[in-house]
Amino acid sequence: PDGKPLSKKALKKLEKELEKEQKKKERLEREAAERAAREDAEGDCAADKYGKAEINMSQKQTNTVWTEVKNLSTAMEGQTVNIQARVQNSRPTGNKMCFLVLREGTATVQGLVDANRDNIISKKMVKYANSVSRESIVSITAVVTVPREPVKSCTVGDVELTVNSLFVTSQVVEDLPFSIEDASRSEQDYEKDPTLNRVLLDTRLNNRVIDLRTVTNNAIFKLQAAVGHLFREYLTNQKFTEIHSPKIIGTASEGGSNVFQVTYFKRNAYLAQSPQLYKQMCIAADFGRVYEVAPVFRAEDSNTYRHLTEYVGLDLECAFREHYHEVMYMIGDMFVYIFKNLESRWAHELEVVRQQYPSEPIKFDEKPLRLEYKDAIALLRKHGVEIEDLADLTTPQERELGKLIKKEYGTDFYMLDKFPSGIRPFYTMPDPTNPDYSNSYDFFLRGEEIMSGAQRIHDPVLLTERIKALGIEPESLKDYINGFEYGCPPHAGGGVGLERVVMFYLGIGNIRNVSLFPRDPKRVEP
Repeated sequence: PDGKPLSKKALKKLEKELEKEQKKKERLEREAAERAAREDAEGDCAADKYGKAEINMSQKQTNTVWTEVKNLSTAMEGQTVNIQARVQNSRPTGNKMCFLVLREGTATVQGLVDANRDNIISKKMVKYANSVSRESIVSITAVVTVPREPVKSCTVGDVELTVNSLFVTSQVVEDLPFSIEDASRSEQDYEKDPTLNRVLLDTRLNNRVIDLRTVTNNAIFKLQAAVGHLFREYLTNQKFTEIHSPKIIGTASEGGSNVFQVTYFKRNAYLAQSPQLYKQMCIAADFGRVYEVAPVFRAEDSNTYRHLTEYVGLDLECAFREHYHEVMYMIGDMFVYIFKNLESRWAHELEVVRQQYPSEPIKFDEKPLRLEYKDAIALLRKHGVEIEDLADLTTPQERELGKLIKKEYGTDFYMLDKFPSGIRPFYTMPDPTNPDYSNSYDFFLRGEEIMSGAQRIHDPVLLTERIKALGIEPESLKDYINGFEYGCPPHAGGGVGLERVVMFYLGIGNIRNVSLFPRDPKRVEP
């Protein structure tokens, strides 16, 4: 260590240590070879029950009956089932037993490869099972058994699979960027053991395919799909027609500068900020009631927990007979329908998500609470918040208002009506008694906005006046205005951010966690 040559005594000691290590290595290699020779002599009673399957090129159909992991139950005890799943983890116990955690979608179950059974499973098969790399996909045949104690580490914990055969159908050949276990931990897990590996959000998003495999993320996007399904289901039952409007448009649909400009052959075009103008044109075309589920693009340089530059918009527009509240309260009923059905029809997925992201189910009334904007301002002032009558609510003020409303009215879901005209788009109908306010509304969940809507101006003269007042050239919106010149019924509607609904409903702290492949000012990949 000090750079001086070793003494004869020290050199001799080192040579003896090296010789000892070499002999130990040779002994271990000899014992391993002898053990392998004995096992070869004994043969492999399970040689045809495990291994790597040939590549599936749709060579044949065997009509095998496959069971989904989530459908396993104690009622199936003793039955032989066929399962296809990923190996999330493996844990050997000696050389005769190996436990596997098998995952399919939102469900996990424990599998047991046990060589203690006479001439059924060999030690070689146990060794092979333990060598299967994590996240490889396997096809197994197994007998359903009931363990002495529930397997708490698996979502399907009241049964266990005693494996009879195991074939790898898709093998992982590279090291994973992080483990599924680490990506599935809750904040409570880290509080109990701060030494656990934490997977950061950027790491998750950079390796989104792996991140999406967690049972939590699988459940989140099933719930996201459920919200879209229930949105369509409710509105279809209310005689709405689904439309599909263009996303490449000739002028900014909301006005303003928060729009993505694209080159469109020899001129410029824009990515739609919303389907607003086209929804209204369909009302002018006598469609009566329309909705759309489609991407929305917003060129807002907002790097917050709740903003995206591209999100999924759930939009609707509806003609009414006398008052825009006909539409507003119908939208309220739609949300109640969505919330109630999520809890009853997607209870399993909610339970899975709440394991990692604990939250209380939202509280709401059958008839949603309605407050006017000026009443919300008064409530905030009553509790010490300084805000002008016609000022827009900041995010902290929205959240504070949500807390106050929850405390006073006992609900997480409510409507704010009669917003100031100056903070709403050009097509918003003014209040007939006070032009400082408008016939517009927002819906809030857990103190955060999830939908913005209003009665629209359907009179072409008033609409043109509003467009000019905001400094927009009416000629750029002539096709839109013309629709109203030919006569249009009074109508109202709104736009919902799908990701926001899912985020706030589940109590998840960042919208990127509920966007499949999120887009924000800093991220356009993967």
